[in-house]
Amino acid sequence: MYEIPFLRPNLVKKERLLSYFENIEASRIYSNYGPLNHLFETRVIAQMFGGIGAAVTVHNATIGLMLAISQSKRPRGKYAVMPSFTFAATPLAAEWCGLEPYFLDIEPDDWQMNRAQLEETVERLGEQIAVVVPYATFGSAIDLSIYDKLLQEGIPVVIDAAASFGTTVAEDAAQFGKGFGGAVVFSFHATKTFGVGEGGLVYSADQNLIQRIRRAGNFGFSSSRESVMLGLNSKISEYTAAIALATLEGFQAVQERRKTIIDYYRRKLQQKDLLQRGWLAQKMQGQVPLQFFSLLSPDSLGNREVIRRLASHSIEARTYFSPACHQQKQFQSCPHSDLRVTERIAEHIVSLPLWEEMNEATVGRIANVLGSITEENGAI
Repeated sequence: MYEIPFLRPNLVKKERLLSYFENIEASRIYSNYGPLNHLFETRVIAQMFGGIGAAVTVHNATIGLMLAISQSKRPRGKYAVMPSFTFAATPLAAEWCGLEPYFLDIEPDDWQMNRAQLEETVERLGEQIAVVVPYATFGSAIDLSIYDKLLQEGIPVVIDAAASFGTTVAEDAAQFGKGFGGAVVFSFHATKTFGVGEGGLVYSADQNLIQRIRRAGNFGFSSSRESVMLGLNSKISEYTAAIALATLEGFQAVQERRKTIIDYYRRKLQQKDLLQRGWLAQKMQGQVPLQFFSLLSPDSLGNREVIRRLASHSIEARTYFSPACHQQKQFQSCPHSDLRVTERIAEHIVSLPLWEEMNEATVGRIANVLGSITEENGAI
């Protein structure tokens, strides 16, 4: 056991669920897009997306990606173009849809999919591209203009925004993804900022796309309960919907608390001069209530050594995403571009603890240990 664990999920407490559970007992509807699920989807669109678009809940974000890709992809396409610096669920979802992941590099500053490589790959592969699947790295908002352009050119886009629920963009403080015509897939796993245990959401401004995903997630049933398309069962229970509704009620406080802890990290890192001594932080877009806090270790210091040294001080840290997808056995045969930035970041990424009960002293302790590791290593 670590004195400072990496994550401490803090789901909504049982007292806030009781009224919703009473509704379930009264209705005796437990699944199949029931009334609480409908209420949650309606509130999300109104509160998070300003009434624009539509959304459907899913049992988890991996299934959400599978459904969104299957209902978006071009039928004659072969490749799902995506960054290698993402969670394994992204390429796995593409493979379950019969596609081959095609991995691109990421930008060195914001760790998003490399724009120049994307444009070159779209030009070169043409109709072989079935779908483009950007990853919103660690919950950051990404510039959607290039993906809007792809949609206009007839190239489907499904954004893996697993950790981006609650991320807002500066223009109008709207939820990231608002008004986007492709699919945006969010995770509600227990470790996420908006956590319900297991769950997820697919959003799009294209209501027809959401309707197709909803149908496919209910066995491909028509109104007569005849399976008319390739489907599966992605529905959440009414109990999960109850947790989601109660979580949404208190979500603003969770976002504010996490932003406070992020400010602690930035202040303590500055006080220790770590960002001037070789450590690098991701350039984040938008206001992001981070799931964890990530840095790149100095060139002379690999992430495995940093994690080992932190552990010796009873601090748990991890390496999201190291190895990167193209370095993992399942995906090593997949085609890819030059991935030198991805490989460098995979060698140096250190993800630090972030949970809501952390205080300034806890963050200061982590920064002090990073400072001592840096000094002992002689990193500059």
